[in-house]
Amino acid sequence: FDRHSGKSLWDVELDTRLSGGVGAYGDALFLGTSDGQVLKVDADSGEQLWITELNGEVLSPPQSNGRVVLAHTLDGKLQGLDFSSGELLWTYDSNVPVLTLRGSSSPLVRDSVAYVGFASGRVLAFDAATGGIVWEIRVAIPQGRSEIERVVDIDGTMDMVGSELYVASYQGRIMAIDAANGRKLWQHNVSSFSGVSQGFGNVYVADEDGSVIAYQRSGQGERWTQTALAYRNLSRPTPVSSYLAVGDFEGYVHVMSQVDGELVGRVRADSDGVRADMVSVDNVLYVYGNSGDLIAYEITSKD
Repeated sequence: FDRHSGKSLWDVELDTRLSGGVGAYGDALFLGTSDGQVLKVDADSGEQLWITELNGEVLSPPQSNGRVVLAHTLDGKLQGLDFSSGELLWTYDSNVPVLTLRGSSSPLVRDSVAYVGFASGRVLAFDAATGGIVWEIRVAIPQGRSEIERVVDIDGTMDMVGSELYVASYQGRIMAIDAANGRKLWQHNVSSFSGVSQGFGNVYVADEDGSVIAYQRSGQGERWTQTALAYRNLSRPTPVSSYLAVGDFEGYVHVMSQVDGELVGRVRADSDGVRADMVSVDNVLYVYGNSGDLIAYEITSKD
């Protein structure tokens, strides 16, 4: 689509069921399927460049650094594919708990290192070229007697500023990590399945109970908490201009101030709900609703 007008530039019908969203690098797009495939598509024309068969469902967007494409499958495997040919280069097989959330985190790739969260509550840094482990850290520790109580998946989107990596787990913690060596910088107890974002010196997370929390990147604790959206199954908070947006299960997009969390407006984007990560460019917010509609909103100041 043309991001300014919404005009369709091309569309291609594929002989497979897409499931994992879209990853991008340069003029290449990467798609995952529920049949365990990864596709590389030309971003300008939609031409399929290659397709590689994997064993597990790909429920998160594959990512790349221009040399290797990383795909995280539902069965706990992380696989590195050659950027040009799609050839399988290496596989890392993690231990998957008996019970997990349905989903898997998308790799966060920076230069030659890929950072990935797993259903075990661990984050690992990999050499993207070889699959070698650079470091690993436990973000959440399974607790409780039942398998449900012990679910600590890291399924949501991670974020990074400079050498600091931010991640949140279900029934666990939000944590800041030194990306160079895996050292914990700070942590707070929280339970989230939608991931984190950052802006205005804050790290944002939507708790499973519907609270939106801004933690200071400096590690000095909460800056503010917005509790008016309780139990609305919120999407990952998305910074846009000086505001922060979240979607909910009824399809509303709520906008609040990044400074103090004050709610400043809302709009119903999709009556079927908004679950996918939203994307912002400058002061425009792109929302993909559960019904399949893509909507662009211009976010302007009240002044």
